[in-house]
Parts: sequence; C-alpha cells; structure tokens
Amino acid sequence: MSSNTARTEDIAQTNDQALQERLAKRIRQASQGEQALPSWLAVEIGARSCLVPLNHASELFPWQMPHPVPYVQPWFLGAANLRGELTGVVDLGLFIGDAASRRTEQSLAECKLLTFNPVLEINVALLIDRVAGLKSVNDFSTAYAPAPADSDQQPFLGNAYRDTAGRIWRELNLQSLSQDSRFLSIRL
Repeated sequence: MSSNTARTEDIAQTNDQALQERLAKRIRQASQGEQALPSWLAVEIGARSCLVPLNHASELFPWQMPHPVPYVQPWFLGAANLRGELTGVVDLGLFIGDAASRRTEQSLAECKLLTFNPVLEINVALLIDRVAGLKSVNDFSTAYAPAPADSDQQPFLGNAYRDTAGRIWRELNLQSLSQDSRFLSIRL
C-alpha cells in the first residue's frame, strides 16, 4: 500500500472517529435536555437529503455487506452483525419508491449504516450514502410543513428545511418509520 493511500485512510478514519464522538456527545445532550434547539444528523440517502433527529439515532457503522434473506421486499437488503446483534438493513430510498441507486463496490465502501435508537424497539439499520454532519435549526433559512398528500403517503417524512445554499432537507422521523406497517412488513 502506498504512503498516500495509507495517509488518506488514516485521515478518513480520524474524521469518522471525530464524527462518532461529536454524534455521541450531541445524542447525550439531546437525551438529557441540555439542548434548547432541535438537532439532527444530516444524511444523504440516494438523492434525498434527510435530517434524522439525534434522539432517534443510535450509532453509525461502516458499511458491511448484509447477508441476504430470501422472500423479502427488495428494499430489505438482509441482515448484518453489528456489535454482536443481528440487524436488518434497509435501503430507505427503495422503500420510499425512489429509483434504485447504482452503487458500485467503491461507493458502497463509503456508505454507512445508521441504527435506530434502542428505545424505538426495532433492530434496523438504514443504508446511508453520505453523512453530511450535524445540523441545528440555525443552519436553515426556511422551514415549511409537507404537503398533505406527502404526509398521507410517507408520514415518517416531516418538515422540510431549506439551507442557505438552497438545498432542501426533509426531517426523517425514525419513530414514525419504526411504526409504519409497510416498513414492518418485509416479506413478499
């Protein structure tokens, strides 16, 4: 392995560790009520930009290929061993109905798995294409409620926020998602 490749991997690992530490600290603060403003983990899932409330998330894991499970919906990618627990892995983009993302082995290697908070009582990880960092309401210039038709179809997608660059972010309510009957029905 070349020294440049090793250096790049060291930097990436350091960045991942720093993000994990900041995320863990913010989750503790949010759960203890120390934070006045709502805070989110900003993620990209396929072409969507989503905001996951910190108190709904548990942990980010590096991508690992899930073991396939027969006779399940195409959006249920399989099961992965995360910290000794068998965890279902879901491609939320496919679940929502977005076109299938063309992920190469290299792009999958850059993906993360985001697990749900154990309080939500569902052992699932979402496939995350990119982690964009931590966000608060102060990072956005505009907020608006979803259209009623959106709420009926996808009740787990909440308010939309426009950042200063004009990008739209949708709040992803993992608690609501964990109770969605379609999400809970993985069999064909």
